[in-house]
Amino acid sequence: MDLTLKIWRQANTKAKGKMVDYKVTGVSPDSSFFEMLDVLNQSIIEEGGDPVAFDHDCREGICGTCSLYINGRPHGPDSGITTCQLHMRKFKSGDTIYIEPWRAKAFPIIKDLIVNRGAYDEIIQAGGYISVNTGGVPDANAIPIPKVDSDTAMDAASCIGCGACVATCKNASAMLFVAAKVSQFAHLPQGKIEAKRRVQNMVATMDELGFGNCSNTYACEQECPKEISVSHIAKMNREFFAAKLCADVKDI
Repeated sequence: MDLTLKIWRQANTKAKGKMVDYKVTGVSPDSSFFEMLDVLNQSIIEEGGDPVAFDHDCREGICGTCSLYINGRPHGPDSGITTCQLHMRKFKSGDTIYIEPWRAKAFPIIKDLIVNRGAYDEIIQAGGYISVNTGGVPDANAIPIPKVDSDTAMDAASCIGCGACVATCKNASAMLFVAAKVSQFAHLPQGKIEAKRRVQNMVATMDELGFGNCSNTYACEQECPKEISVSHIAKMNREFFAAKLCADVKDI
């Protein structure tokens, strides 16, 4: 496969960026998207240039660091996968591929295709955890949990925090991410003790960091590599309104 790549290059957060054209030839359709970029970078290095900076870690679709905007879609043209799981057979020889970083105020560009997603960490630090003493590991049957609740909590917990929901939302909203982290605890008894503080603090932090509000286009659900449902946003809203209506939220 012979391809034309139009890649966003930006030296640092404050520098002015631009799209730069590159040619790659002889790409195997069975190679991954990152293997193709590795081939490109090798050729750039051999010519004495600065290789394209992009983020990745596990290459197994579980860490969420491979945040690339490819041909107008987060993680590329396939569905239910991360960029590291994308293969070149999804493209045709002769194609022009546009590769950009996430675009969001809360995700400033570090260099080229790498963005700072530390805002997600701040949201988690605001309440996305259980800090109360829940004791030792109980017997599996000691705390009966309806299967529908456990399944829903597990579905929410599958969020890998990649930021695709933010990148695809016209308002750069982090609602799906925050909702998943709130919902995974809200459906379990261990998470109910700190529920009021959790949802209020996480939503407040999300707003403070500059994320937009939900656009209700369901684009986040469509582009989420783990196919997390927007129904979790409804759950988060219910949790948030219930916490606001409660007279005493300092029960935690």
